[in-house]
Amino acid sequence: MTFTLPQDYAPSDKEEYMNPKQLAYFRQKLLNWKAELAQESQATMDHLKDETWNEPDLNDRASVETETGLELRTRDRYRKLMTKIDEALKRIEDGTYGYCSETADPIGVKRLEARPIATLSIEAQERHERFEKSHSED
Repeated sequence: MTFTLPQDYAPSDKEEYMNPKQLAYFRQKLLNWKAELAQESQATMDHLKDETWNEPDLNDRASVETETGLELRTRDRYRKLMTKIDEALKRIEDGTYGYCSETADPIGVKRLEARPIATLSIEAQERHERFEKSHSED
């Protein structure tokens, strides 16, 4: 379903939850985020191709290797984020976007604004984190 949003549209708690406007808004937000990540990943790849790998100075070579490692870790995080974005886009299509995967309760517009790939409500996320914390100390 194609829905044209007004340029100044922002989802609100006062409107019906996950109505067509909200779904179109979050779809566009996710697509824009994915495009930004893809562009940054491509810039990383271009930089790595242009990098001088045979630095004669050991300190310079160590710096290049450290920077490269950081860039590759960042790129891996982007790849994982893009997978989560794709999953969120699928949830928009199947009608489950915006609802907690554990409780089926609404996640909430404010939480989705802050983290559009969220799959848990704040309460479920807090339970999940408490559980992980209590079991990681064992």
